[in-house]
Amino acid sequence: MTLVSGTHDAHGAAYRDRGGREVVDHYGKPVRVGKAVRKVAGVIEMGYGVLAVRGADRVEFVDNAVSNRVPTADGEGTYALLLDPQGGIETDMYVYNADERLLVFLPPERTEAVAADWAENVFIQDVEIDDVSDEFGVFGVHGPKSTEKVASVLGGPGAPEEPLSFVRGSMVDAGVTVIATDGPLGEEGYEIVCAAADAGDVFDTLINRGLNATPFGYRTWDALATEAGTPLFEYELAGTVPNVLGLRNALDFDKGCYVGQEVVSRVENQGRPSRRLVGLELDGLAEAVADVDADANPKGIDDALPASGAAVFDGDEAVGEVTRAAVGPATDVPIGLALVAFDADLGSVTVRVDGDEVPAAAVDLPFVDGSARSARLPTYPGLRA
Repeated sequence: MTLVSGTHDAHGAAYRDRGGREVVDHYGKPVRVGKAVRKVAGVIEMGYGVLAVRGADRVEFVDNAVSNRVPTADGEGTYALLLDPQGGIETDMYVYNADERLLVFLPPERTEAVAADWAENVFIQDVEIDDVSDEFGVFGVHGPKSTEKVASVLGGPGAPEEPLSFVRGSMVDAGVTVIATDGPLGEEGYEIVCAAADAGDVFDTLINRGLNATPFGYRTWDALATEAGTPLFEYELAGTVPNVLGLRNALDFDKGCYVGQEVVSRVENQGRPSRRLVGLELDGLAEAVADVDADANPKGIDDALPASGAAVFDGDEAVGEVTRAAVGPATDVPIGLALVAFDADLGSVTVRVDGDEVPAAAVDLPFVDGSARSARLPTYPGLRA
């Protein structure tokens, strides 16, 4: 269950499972809600798992495990990956230095496994790992007016400015931590962390006090992230070598060894991975999607769009597969992300949907320019012009 189900229900929430955790799918009218987030601000209850890592050796221990350098100063964070020996992504995560402990936010389905794996690899180090997911509420605030929204209800310091930095303050009578995000939806954004017992009051404050903000769910989150060109764990990241996704913000090529580093470094030295992530405008589906009321019938939109794994063709040659598709709240047309052969020309692209070849167009990411750019936008130094 979510921490604030009563409030979600009052707004007409429909739920879905995300990695074994119940989250809001939508509140009805997900495309219209997405437009509101793009224009002003929206609030979502995040479905993270959270690990606390304590002990004198906590920074060194986690730094040795992940693909990016773990910050040593309180108030700082980083985006990082855990890789398998073949370089595939086992999970992504945000690691925050919170004074005497590190807080690790990760997909809920990976929390138990990561905690168990790290506990097994603690030898003589002073490190203690606990699953503290039930202790916190986490809410995302995103949109071009999100800074104004947070400022209108935050007591204490001003909102943090540097991505993944954070400050401590209060909302109503609750203590909160406010984190500046790295723009996963292509908009200014913050995450508000509070004690689980205060989650109801904080969520109500974020929706109803100060500048108005619209509640939104993960269906809208996925569509906005698609427009922003942000690869997500559920669709693109799991099992993929990070170079394929151009996730350079998650990689520190100068730090010490971590599992999978040899593969990542080898692919980097080759100058290009075997595949790359691209955007697709699904022009051939525009009419079919227009015949479905996306707000009244979200499932009908799902049925009209290509499923994950749908084949992508360049002429007669199969060159990749769709990872996800959505109706873009800002673009108002069907769009998708796809993993394709790195050297594919993508001059005459089609996507297979229900056995038919549907015309599409490969485009640069992001699909829209919002108030921020996602730090996960693919970057390929070896990509030919």
